Amino acid sequence: MRFATLVKPLLFAALLVGDGVAEAATTPRQVLEASPIDDIVAQYPAMMSRGIRQGLQQNDQVPAVVADAIGQVVSSSIRAEDIEQRILDDLGRSLSAEQLQSVQDWYETPLAGKLSRAEIAASAPSVWPKIRQQAPALNKRFEGTDRAKLFDRFDRASRATESAVDTAVALQLSLASAMSALNGDDSSAAQTRQRIESQRGVLQGVVGQQVYDSYLYTYQNFSNQELKLYLDFLESDAGSAFTRVVTRSIQQAITEPVDNIGAQIARFLNPALSGGQ
Repeated sequence: MRFATLVKPLLFAALLVGDGVAEAATTPRQVLEASPIDDIVAQYPAMMSRGIRQGLQQNDQVPAVVADAIGQVVSSSIRAEDIEQRILDDLGRSLSAEQLQSVQDWYETPLAGKLSRAEIAASAPSVWPKIRQQAPALNKRFEGTDRAKLFDRFDRASRATESAVDTAVALQLSLASAMSALNGDDSSAAQTRQRIESQRGVLQGVVGQQVYDSYLYTYQNFSNQELKLYLDFLESDAGSAFTRVVTRSIQQAITEPVDNIGAQIARFLNPALSGGQ
């Protein structure tokens, strides 16, 4: 048998194998679906709407009809599909094939599955009252423990407080812009921005406590060893890159339409206020 007749089938087989490997490469969508991110993002419109409604209802100067109107505009303006697509595009641009595969490998482990289910459940707006209710007891239970000491490491790795504060400031600016437009007074916009930015430190303390309460609630049934394994992933090259891209993508997808949301709120509030008089 001639050598060439052996080489050709081997080369053809090699091409088939190589083609199969290329097709099997992990995609951003596969990674997103393996993670809890897509399920959490699906709740974002409801989360944002409820959060803003609750914040405004604590202000005695904002009528309930106005709070409801603003919540409705925010809910309709922030689409889960848009946020998810932003994440997919950014993951595709920012993470290497090896990093995507490493993230996929982690989320396919049994521990990651348990953690993901806990995170999805804790992110539901309907669970927020339960988190607040259990917060004092959980703070007391874990005071001075290794679980409490692990929080700073978790917060840095997950970028939870940092991202939440930046998003909250942007939304406050949007609401302030809408109210100024409604009143026909744009002269104090710069002062309003400065005032809101000056409160960032206070807001960071409040949000940081909320993140800590959620952290204690979400992971209360996990051991410290399990949590440390999770932190090892978050701090790894692939895990850190994934977290950084996802948090940035979500934040930008929410805050970029801020000016548009402010204009919609102003238009929405005019008939809402008229109807409430």
